Amino acid sequence: MLNRLSPQAPDKIIGLMQAFRADPRTDKVDLGVGVYRDANGTTPVMQAVKSAEERIWQQQASKGYVGIEGDPAFLEAIAGLTLGEAAPRNRLASVATPGGTGAVRIALDLVRLANPAARVFIPDPSWPNHAAIAGFLGLEQVEYRYYNAADRALDREGLLDDLGRTGPGDVVILHGCCHNPTGADLTPADWQAVAEVLSRTGALPLVDLAYHGLGAGLEPDAEGVRLLAQRLPQMLVAVSCSKNFGLYRDRVGALLALAPDAATQAVARANMSNLNRQTYAFPPDHGARVVTEILGDAKLRADWAAELSAMRSRIETLRGMLAETLQQKSGSDRFAYLAAQQGMFSLIGASDDQVTALRDVHGVYVIGDSRMNLAGLTEALIPRVADAMVAVGL
Repeated sequence: MLNRLSPQAPDKIIGLMQAFRADPRTDKVDLGVGVYRDANGTTPVMQAVKSAEERIWQQQASKGYVGIEGDPAFLEAIAGLTLGEAAPRNRLASVATPGGTGAVRIALDLVRLANPAARVFIPDPSWPNHAAIAGFLGLEQVEYRYYNAADRALDREGLLDDLGRTGPGDVVILHGCCHNPTGADLTPADWQAVAEVLSRTGALPLVDLAYHGLGAGLEPDAEGVRLLAQRLPQMLVAVSCSKNFGLYRDRVGALLALAPDAATQAVARANMSNLNRQTYAFPPDHGARVVTEILGDAKLRADWAAELSAMRSRIETLRGMLAETLQQKSGSDRFAYLAAQQGMFSLIGASDDQVTALRDVHGVYVIGDSRMNLAGLTEALIPRVADAMVAVGL
Protein backbone atom coordinates (compact mmCIF):
# COMPACT_ATOMS: atom_id res chain seq x y z
CA MET A 1 0.00 0.00 0.00
CA LEU A 2 2.56 2.61 1.06
CA ASN A 3 4.68 1.94 -2.01
CA ARG A 4 1.84 3.35 -4.11
CA LEU A 5 2.23 6.83 -2.59
CA SER A 6 3.51 9.62 -4.80
CA PRO A 7 6.44 11.81 -3.74
CA GLN A 8 5.43 15.22 -2.40
CA ALA A 9 7.14 18.49 -3.20
CA PRO A 10 8.95 19.69 -0.06
CA ASP A 11 7.56 22.74 1.70
CA LYS A 12 9.87 25.65 0.88
CA ILE A 13 9.89 27.10 4.39
CA ILE A 14 10.48 23.72 6.03
CA GLY A 15 13.23 23.06 3.49
CA LEU A 16 14.87 26.37 4.34
CA MET A 17 14.74 25.50 8.04
CA GLN A 18 16.48 22.21 7.34
CA ALA A 19 19.14 23.87 5.18
CA PHE A 20 19.79 26.46 7.87
CA ARG A 21 20.25 23.80 10.54
CA ALA A 22 22.65 21.87 8.32
CA ASP A 23 24.76 24.95 7.56
CA PRO A 24 27.94 24.69 9.70
CA ARG A 25 28.69 28.43 9.61
CA THR A 26 28.48 30.06 13.02
CA ASP A 27 27.58 33.50 11.63
CA LYS A 28 24.57 32.38 9.57
CA VAL A 29 21.40 34.47 9.85
CA ASP A 30 17.86 33.07 9.73
CA LEU A 31 15.49 35.66 8.28
CA GLY A 32 13.22 33.10 6.69
CA VAL A 33 11.23 31.35 9.40
CA GLY A 34 8.42 33.56 10.70
CA VAL A 35 9.18 33.89 14.41
CA TYR A 36 9.92 36.92 16.56
CA ARG A 37 13.36 37.09 18.14
CA ASP A 38 14.58 39.38 20.91
CA ALA A 39 17.88 41.26 21.09
CA ASN A 40 19.63 38.01 22.06
CA GLY A 41 18.30 36.21 18.99
CA THR A 42 15.94 33.96 20.94
CA THR A 43 12.17 33.56 20.71
CA PRO A 44 11.19 34.45 24.28
CA VAL A 45 8.40 33.18 26.48
CA MET A 46 6.37 36.22 27.48
CA GLN A 47 6.31 36.93 31.21
CA ALA A 48 2.51 37.09 31.17
CA VAL A 49 2.50 33.59 29.69
CA LYS A 50 4.84 32.31 32.40
CA SER A 51 2.63 33.81 35.09
CA ALA A 52 -0.51 32.32 33.58
CA GLU A 53 1.11 28.91 33.24
CA GLU A 54 2.18 29.00 36.86
CA ARG A 55 -1.39 29.75 37.95
CA ILE A 56 -2.72 26.93 35.79
CA TRP A 57 -0.13 24.52 37.20
CA GLN A 58 -1.15 25.46 40.71
CA GLN A 59 -4.90 25.35 40.16
CA GLN A 60 -5.70 22.89 37.38
CA ALA A 61 -7.14 19.68 38.81
CA SER A 62 -7.69 17.69 35.62
CA LYS A 63 -6.36 17.20 32.11
CA GLY A 64 -9.63 15.68 30.94
CA TYR A 65 -11.18 16.64 27.61
CA VAL A 66 -12.74 20.10 27.47
CA GLY A 67 -15.01 19.66 24.43
CA ILE A 68 -14.98 19.24 20.68
CA GLU A 69 -15.45 22.97 20.13
CA GLY A 70 -12.89 23.95 22.76
CA ASP A 71 -13.30 25.83 26.02
CA PRO A 72 -16.24 28.27 25.81
CA ALA A 73 -14.33 30.77 27.97
CA PHE A 74 -11.44 30.75 25.50
CA LEU A 75 -13.76 31.21 22.54
CA GLU A 76 -15.54 34.14 24.20
CA ALA A 77 -12.19 35.72 25.12
CA ILE A 78 -10.98 35.44 21.51
CA ALA A 79 -14.27 36.80 20.15
CA GLY A 80 -13.97 39.79 22.48
CA LEU A 81 -10.33 40.44 21.61
CA THR A 82 -10.94 40.12 17.87
CA LEU A 83 -14.42 41.48 17.25
CA GLY A 84 -15.25 43.43 20.40
CA GLU A 85 -18.91 44.39 20.21
CA ALA A 86 -18.98 44.43 16.41
CA ALA A 87 -20.66 41.01 16.12
CA PRO A 88 -23.83 39.90 17.94
CA ARG A 89 -22.98 36.73 19.85
CA ASN A 90 -26.20 34.99 18.77
CA ARG A 91 -24.88 35.15 15.19
CA LEU A 92 -21.35 34.01 16.05
CA ALA A 93 -20.23 30.36 15.93
CA SER A 94 -16.69 29.48 16.96
CA VAL A 95 -14.37 26.53 17.52
CA ALA A 96 -10.86 26.23 18.91
CA THR A 97 -8.25 24.93 16.47
CA PRO A 98 -4.58 23.87 16.48
CA GLY A 99 -3.13 27.25 15.57
CA GLY A 100 -4.12 29.66 12.85
CA THR A 101 -3.33 27.05 10.19
CA GLY A 102 -5.91 24.75 11.75
CA ALA A 103 -8.41 27.60 11.66
CA VAL A 104 -7.77 28.24 7.96
CA ARG A 105 -8.12 24.53 7.23
CA ILE A 106 -11.44 24.21 9.09
CA ALA A 107 -12.67 27.43 7.43
CA LEU A 108 -11.97 26.17 3.92
CA ASP A 109 -13.37 22.75 4.79
CA LEU A 110 -16.54 24.53 5.90
CA VAL A 111 -16.61 26.39 2.58
CA ARG A 112 -16.22 23.08 0.73
CA LEU A 113 -19.17 21.58 2.62
CA ALA A 114 -21.32 24.62 1.89
CA ASN A 115 -20.34 24.98 -1.76
CA PRO A 116 -17.89 22.55 -3.42
CA ALA A 117 -17.89 24.81 -6.48
CA ALA A 118 -16.76 27.87 -4.50
CA ARG A 119 -13.96 29.97 -5.95
CA VAL A 120 -11.35 31.04 -3.39
CA PHE A 121 -9.86 34.44 -4.20
CA ILE A 122 -6.32 34.66 -2.82
CA PRO A 123 -4.18 37.82 -2.80
CA ASP A 124 -1.12 37.88 -5.04
CA PRO A 125 1.14 37.29 -3.18
CA SER A 126 -0.06 35.53 -0.04
CA TRP A 127 0.98 33.04 2.60
CA PRO A 128 1.69 29.84 0.60
CA ASN A 129 -0.54 27.66 2.78
CA HIS A 130 -3.65 29.56 1.67
CA ALA A 131 -3.32 28.15 -1.85
CA ALA A 132 -1.94 24.83 -0.62
CA ILE A 133 -4.91 24.13 1.65
CA ALA A 134 -7.49 25.31 -0.90
CA GLY A 135 -5.85 23.14 -3.55
CA PHE A 136 -5.68 20.10 -1.28
CA LEU A 137 -9.42 20.43 -0.66
CA GLY A 138 -10.10 20.65 -4.39
CA LEU A 139 -11.38 24.24 -4.30
CA GLU A 140 -10.89 26.47 -7.33
CA GLN A 141 -8.36 29.23 -6.72
CA VAL A 142 -8.33 32.69 -8.27
CA GLU A 143 -5.54 35.18 -7.62
CA TYR A 144 -6.45 38.83 -7.15
CA ARG A 145 -4.06 41.75 -7.46
CA TYR A 146 -2.77 42.98 -4.13
CA TYR A 147 0.83 44.23 -4.31
CA ASN A 148 2.58 46.50 -6.79
CA ALA A 149 6.15 45.21 -6.68
CA ALA A 150 7.51 48.19 -8.59
CA ASP A 151 6.07 50.70 -6.11
CA ARG A 152 6.52 48.38 -3.08
CA ALA A 153 2.95 49.26 -2.10
CA LEU A 154 -0.64 48.06 -2.16
CA ASP A 155 -2.20 47.79 -5.63
CA ARG A 156 -5.39 49.46 -4.49
CA GLU A 157 -7.01 49.88 -7.88
CA GLY A 158 -6.20 46.34 -9.01
CA LEU A 159 -7.45 44.85 -5.74
CA LEU A 160 -10.83 46.55 -5.87
CA ASP A 161 -11.24 45.83 -9.56
CA ASP A 162 -10.55 42.10 -9.10
CA LEU A 163 -12.75 41.79 -6.01
CA GLY A 164 -15.52 43.41 -8.03
CA ARG A 165 -15.54 40.26 -10.16
CA THR A 166 -16.48 38.03 -7.22
CA GLY A 167 -20.01 36.85 -6.61
CA PRO A 168 -22.25 34.93 -4.21
CA GLY A 169 -20.66 31.59 -3.44
CA ASP A 170 -17.12 32.97 -3.74
CA VAL A 171 -14.69 33.35 -0.84
CA VAL A 172 -12.14 36.16 -0.51
CA ILE A 173 -9.10 35.64 1.71
CA LEU A 174 -7.97 38.86 3.38
CA HIS A 175 -5.03 39.45 5.73
CA GLY A 176 -6.32 41.21 8.83
CA CYS A 177 -3.03 43.07 9.39
CA CYS A 178 0.73 42.67 8.85
CA HIS A 179 0.31 41.18 5.39
CA ASN A 180 2.45 38.10 4.86
CA PRO A 181 4.70 38.36 2.87
CA THR A 182 4.61 42.03 1.79
CA GLY A 183 4.05 44.07 4.96
CA ALA A 184 1.70 46.30 2.92
CA ASP A 185 -1.60 46.62 4.77
CA LEU A 186 -5.06 47.94 3.99
CA THR A 187 -5.83 51.37 5.43
CA PRO A 188 -9.16 52.06 7.16
CA ALA A 189 -10.35 53.66 3.91
CA ASP A 190 -9.30 50.53 2.02
CA TRP A 191 -11.28 48.32 4.40
CA GLN A 192 -14.31 50.55 3.80
CA ALA A 193 -13.89 50.14 0.05
CA VAL A 194 -13.48 46.36 0.36
CA ALA A 195 -16.61 46.16 2.51
CA GLU A 196 -18.56 48.10 -0.11
CA VAL A 197 -17.40 45.80 -2.89
CA LEU A 198 -18.16 42.59 -1.00
CA SER A 199 -21.52 43.94 0.12
CA ARG A 200 -22.35 44.48 -3.54
CA THR A 201 -21.00 41.16 -4.88
CA GLY A 202 -22.14 38.91 -2.03
CA ALA A 203 -18.77 37.16 -1.68
CA LEU A 204 -17.81 35.74 1.72
CA PRO A 205 -14.68 37.22 3.36
CA LEU A 206 -12.26 34.91 5.16
CA VAL A 207 -9.98 37.11 7.27
CA ASP A 208 -6.71 35.54 8.36
CA LEU A 209 -5.74 37.40 11.56
CA ALA A 210 -2.34 35.89 12.38
CA TYR A 211 -0.46 38.95 13.70
CA HIS A 212 -3.01 40.86 15.74
CA GLY A 213 -1.21 43.55 17.75
CA LEU A 214 2.06 43.49 15.81
CA GLY A 215 1.03 46.04 13.17
CA ALA A 216 -0.31 49.31 14.53
CA GLY A 217 -1.66 48.01 17.86
CA LEU A 218 -4.41 45.77 19.20
CA GLU A 219 -7.28 48.13 18.43
CA PRO A 220 -6.10 49.46 15.04
CA ASP A 221 -5.20 45.95 13.85
CA ALA A 222 -8.76 44.76 14.56
CA GLU A 223 -10.40 47.72 12.84
CA GLY A 224 -10.73 46.04 9.46
CA VAL A 225 -12.26 42.78 10.65
CA ARG A 226 -14.67 44.66 12.92
CA LEU A 227 -15.75 46.90 10.06
CA LEU A 228 -16.57 43.85 7.94
CA ALA A 229 -18.50 42.31 10.84
CA GLN A 230 -20.61 45.46 11.08
CA ARG A 231 -21.17 45.87 7.37
CA LEU A 232 -21.61 42.32 6.05
CA PRO A 233 -24.11 39.59 6.90
CA GLN A 234 -21.55 36.80 7.13
CA MET A 235 -17.81 36.23 7.36
CA LEU A 236 -15.14 33.84 8.61
CA VAL A 237 -12.16 34.83 10.78
CA ALA A 238 -9.14 32.58 11.37
CA VAL A 239 -7.32 33.67 14.53
CA SER A 240 -3.81 32.71 15.62
CA CYS A 241 -2.19 33.25 19.02
CA SER A 242 1.25 32.07 17.88
CA LYS A 243 2.80 35.48 17.33
CA ASN A 244 0.99 37.86 19.66
CA PHE A 245 1.18 35.50 22.65
CA GLY A 246 4.42 33.79 21.59
CA LEU A 247 2.68 30.40 21.77
CA TYR A 248 4.13 28.98 18.56
CA ARG A 249 4.55 25.38 19.65
CA ASP A 250 1.36 25.23 21.74
CA ARG A 251 -0.77 25.65 18.58
CA VAL A 252 -3.48 28.05 19.75
CA GLY A 253 -6.10 29.25 17.30
CA ALA A 254 -9.80 29.67 16.67
CA LEU A 255 -12.24 29.94 13.81
CA LEU A 256 -15.03 32.49 14.15
CA ALA A 257 -18.01 32.34 11.80
CA LEU A 258 -20.46 35.24 11.67
CA ALA A 259 -23.79 34.02 10.31
CA PRO A 260 -26.63 36.16 8.90
CA ASP A 261 -29.06 34.99 11.60
CA ALA A 262 -29.30 32.80 14.70
CA ALA A 263 -30.72 29.80 12.83
CA THR A 264 -27.81 29.75 10.37
CA GLN A 265 -25.40 30.23 13.27
CA ALA A 266 -26.66 26.99 14.86
CA VAL A 267 -26.15 25.05 11.62
CA ALA A 268 -22.70 26.56 11.09
CA ARG A 269 -21.71 25.70 14.65
CA ALA A 270 -22.83 22.08 14.21
CA ASN A 271 -20.80 21.76 11.01
CA MET A 272 -17.71 23.35 12.56
CA SER A 273 -17.99 21.06 15.56
CA ASN A 274 -18.28 18.05 13.25
CA LEU A 275 -15.22 19.15 11.28
CA ASN A 276 -13.24 19.43 14.50
CA ARG A 277 -14.39 15.95 15.46
CA GLN A 278 -13.46 14.43 12.12
CA THR A 279 -10.11 16.23 11.87
CA TYR A 280 -8.54 15.95 15.32
CA ALA A 281 -11.42 15.14 17.70
CA PHE A 282 -10.55 17.62 20.47
CA PRO A 283 -8.47 20.78 19.98
CA PRO A 284 -5.47 21.28 22.30
CA ASP A 285 -6.27 23.18 25.48
CA HIS A 286 -3.10 24.14 27.36
CA GLY A 287 -2.19 27.17 25.26
CA ALA A 288 -5.83 28.16 24.96
CA ARG A 289 -6.10 28.03 28.77
CA VAL A 290 -3.07 30.32 29.01
CA VAL A 291 -4.70 32.84 26.67
CA THR A 292 -7.97 32.66 28.61
CA GLU A 293 -6.16 33.26 31.89
CA ILE A 294 -4.34 36.28 30.49
CA LEU A 295 -7.34 37.89 28.82
CA GLY A 296 -9.57 37.26 31.84
CA ASP A 297 -7.28 38.88 34.41
CA ALA A 298 -6.83 42.66 34.36
CA LYS A 299 -3.21 42.66 35.52
CA LEU A 300 -2.07 39.81 33.30
CA ARG A 301 -3.85 41.38 30.35
CA ALA A 302 -2.15 44.72 30.97
CA ASP A 303 1.24 43.01 31.34
CA TRP A 304 0.71 41.06 28.11
CA ALA A 305 -0.42 44.15 26.20
CA ALA A 306 2.69 46.00 27.38
CA GLU A 307 4.96 43.15 26.29
CA LEU A 308 3.22 42.96 22.94
CA SER A 309 3.57 46.71 22.48
CA ALA A 310 7.31 46.43 23.19
CA MET A 311 7.62 43.68 20.57
CA ARG A 312 5.75 45.79 18.02
CA SER A 313 7.87 48.84 18.81
CA ARG A 314 11.06 46.82 18.45
CA ILE A 315 10.02 45.52 15.03
CA GLU A 316 9.34 49.10 13.93
CA THR A 317 12.76 50.12 15.21
CA LEU A 318 14.48 47.25 13.39
CA ARG A 319 12.71 48.21 10.17
CA GLY A 320 13.85 51.80 10.53
CA MET A 321 17.42 50.83 11.42
CA LEU A 322 17.76 48.49 8.45
CA ALA A 323 16.30 51.06 6.04
CA GLU A 324 18.64 53.76 7.37
CA THR A 325 21.70 51.49 7.26
CA LEU A 326 20.88 50.46 3.71
CA GLN A 327 20.46 54.10 2.72
CA GLN A 328 23.90 54.88 4.13
CA LYS A 329 25.59 51.90 2.48
CA SER A 330 23.87 52.22 -0.90
CA GLY A 331 23.53 55.98 -1.14
CA SER A 332 19.91 55.44 -2.18
CA ASP A 333 16.52 55.78 -0.55
CA ARG A 334 15.13 52.78 -2.45
CA PHE A 335 14.84 50.83 0.80
CA ALA A 336 12.56 53.37 2.51
CA TYR A 337 9.62 51.00 2.03
CA LEU A 338 11.04 48.80 4.81
CA ALA A 339 10.34 51.51 7.37
CA ALA A 340 6.91 52.31 5.94
CA GLN A 341 5.52 48.77 6.02
CA GLN A 342 4.16 46.88 9.03
CA GLY A 343 4.59 43.59 10.77
CA MET A 344 7.21 40.90 10.57
CA PHE A 345 7.70 40.56 6.82
CA SER A 346 8.64 42.44 3.67
CA LEU A 347 9.53 41.39 0.15
CA ILE A 348 13.02 42.69 -0.63
CA GLY A 349 12.67 42.19 -4.38
CA ALA A 350 15.54 39.74 -4.75
CA SER A 351 15.81 37.46 -7.78
CA ASP A 352 16.38 33.73 -7.40
CA ASP A 353 20.09 34.26 -8.00
CA GLN A 354 20.25 37.01 -5.40
CA VAL A 355 18.40 34.87 -2.83
CA THR A 356 20.91 32.09 -3.52
CA ALA A 357 23.85 34.46 -3.17
CA LEU A 358 22.52 35.82 0.10
CA ARG A 359 22.36 32.28 1.43
CA ASP A 360 25.44 30.63 -0.10
CA VAL A 361 27.88 33.54 -0.06
CA HIS A 362 26.73 35.58 2.93
CA GLY A 363 24.89 33.06 5.12
CA VAL A 364 21.71 35.17 5.11
CA TYR A 365 18.64 32.96 4.71
CA VAL A 366 15.42 34.38 3.23
CA ILE A 367 12.48 32.64 1.56
CA GLY A 368 12.75 32.00 -2.18
CA ASP A 369 10.18 34.66 -3.06
CA SER A 370 12.52 37.13 -1.26
CA ARG A 371 10.36 37.38 1.87
CA MET A 372 12.48 38.62 4.76
CA ASN A 373 11.48 38.24 8.40
CA LEU A 374 12.47 41.60 9.87
CA ALA A 375 11.46 40.34 13.33
CA GLY A 376 14.29 37.80 13.08
CA LEU A 377 16.92 40.55 13.05
CA THR A 378 18.94 41.78 15.98
CA GLU A 379 20.46 45.23 16.20
CA ALA A 380 23.96 43.72 15.96
CA LEU A 381 23.13 41.86 12.74
CA ILE A 382 21.78 44.83 10.80
CA PRO A 383 25.10 46.12 9.36
CA ARG A 384 26.05 42.64 8.17
CA VAL A 385 22.66 41.98 6.58
CA ALA A 386 22.72 45.40 4.92
CA ASP A 387 26.20 44.71 3.53
CA ALA A 388 24.98 41.39 2.11
CA MET A 389 21.92 42.98 0.48
CA VAL A 390 24.02 45.67 -1.19
CA ALA A 391 26.68 43.15 -2.21
CA VAL A 392 24.20 40.99 -4.14
CA GLY A 393 22.90 44.03 -5.99
CA LEU A 394 19.62 44.83 -4.28
